[in-house]
Amino acid sequence: MVEHDNSTLRTIAWAEVFPWLGLVRAFRIAIAVRMLVFGAAALLITLIGWGALGVLFGTDQPATDWLQPFTACPWRAATSGVPDQLAAVPTDRACLPGAPCCNLMAPAAPWALLSAPALEGLKHTGFSWRGVLSILLCGLWGVMVWALFGAAICRTAAVQLAAHESLGAMASLRFAVKKWPAYCASPLLPVGGILLAAIPVAVFGLLMHANIGLLLAGLLWPLTLAAGLFMTLLLAGVLFGWPLMWGAISTEGTDGFDALSRSYAYLFQRPLHYLFYIIVAGVIGALGWFLVQYFAVGVIWMTTWAAGWGGAMVADPNAVGRFGLRLVHFWTGCVKLLAVGYLFSYFWTASAGIYLLMRRDVDATEMDEVELDADENEPEFELPKVTTDAHGAPETEDDAEQT
Repeated sequence: MVEHDNSTLRTIAWAEVFPWLGLVRAFRIAIAVRMLVFGAAALLITLIGWGALGVLFGTDQPATDWLQPFTACPWRAATSGVPDQLAAVPTDRACLPGAPCCNLMAPAAPWALLSAPALEGLKHTGFSWRGVLSILLCGLWGVMVWALFGAAICRTAAVQLAAHESLGAMASLRFAVKKWPAYCASPLLPVGGILLAAIPVAVFGLLMHANIGLLLAGLLWPLTLAAGLFMTLLLAGVLFGWPLMWGAISTEGTDGFDALSRSYAYLFQRPLHYLFYIIVAGVIGALGWFLVQYFAVGVIWMTTWAAGWGGAMVADPNAVGRFGLRLVHFWTGCVKLLAVGYLFSYFWTASAGIYLLMRRDVDATEMDEVELDADENEPEFELPKVTTDAHGAPETEDDAEQT
């Protein structure tokens, strides 16, 4: 007699079939208030530092002209991506200088802005040591700032995505401070390797000013090409894989060397997987930016609309009125800054999610594995110490006290 299996498929674990769907949670995590504040504060601090370096080194040379918007007004540069009215929201608006922030390209803005020192350094050749120093200091400042705030965002996202546990703002900042040297070292190590490999090639460049040096360079040019290959591999790994370094430290609690090796291994072993996850995260982030941007514009517009019911503003305000008007513009700018902070909040949150996916693909590690710090407030329980009595029989200290 043939038995028929009438069981039906009732549910499908979509998160197991398509694990990349977990990136949808990155948007919900990224719009938390503390995440927006972290992203907005770090962005403003970064641009203020770059603006100060622009004033120090000047913006009249090719290597530093990209600092001009930040030198003029870091606040305006940070908030220029959100207009005051709904009708003024274009589809191709640049939210930050040099970083396209239209609805489809918004998730790429943080990567473009934070990689700007490296990208600007690659655009120019033969510029002065002053330009080289300005680019190095800008890159170092960006790493130092985001090794704190970006690390706090990434740590919070890693714990929530993997362990489904909430992490407070102070706990995430404590973790970032504890691992701050590792966060700073992970992207700077390959940059240092590139600079060391570039020094002998630069010596060849000096020799090429003479005819005999040009002949010598031509004979030894294969060695310079080998150095170029080494620098290209290092550059590709750090330029496209540095967000994974933050994810590795935030998830594993490891050091900079381990984060560097993991990011390079994941990037070069599964490049198509990495590209696919970036595209998925980009689509989700673009939709999220559409909502966040229009929500911020709606808040500003509705406030202005309601205030307009009270009558016209003073045509020629005095000093007190002008100060009040500046305060109005300041608070409006804070709303815009929080909206732009979403881009960086989501960027680091998605970086943590992509790291978990890449680790699953390469190391076959479950996505719910994350290094958690011990709760300092949790009481510690120890086993009682075992001793021996007069007859040599084992006993605990409590038993000895009772006898």
